[in-house]
Amino acid sequence: MLLDHDFLTGWEQILNAVDKDHCPISCVKKVIFRTRQGQKTINLSSLRRQGIDDDSIEQAVGTFIEQNEGMIKSMELVLDVAAVAHLVQPETDKLLKGM
Repeated sequence: MLLDHDFLTGWEQILNAVDKDHCPISCVKKVIFRTRQGQKTINLSSLRRQGIDDDSIEQAVGTFIEQNEGMIKSMELVLDVAAVAHLVQPETDKLLKGM
């Protein structure tokens, strides 16, 4: 299913208001770490384009966190709006079908 720009913009507005403490790794575009030494970004979309699977990506992010635990001040998840929409929209359509 191809999603148009207005559809994705609507989803982006919804997702910006959501608490992102817990979400599937498949819905994360990148992870931004703010550390005592600056900023480190892990671009998950780029890793996926290179053929790396989500389990390996999750393990690599976890390893980075473990190895830099004392240096990390904060972590931000940037969601992949299209991935979330593809995941949620079919269920939303089912729920709203009779309305």
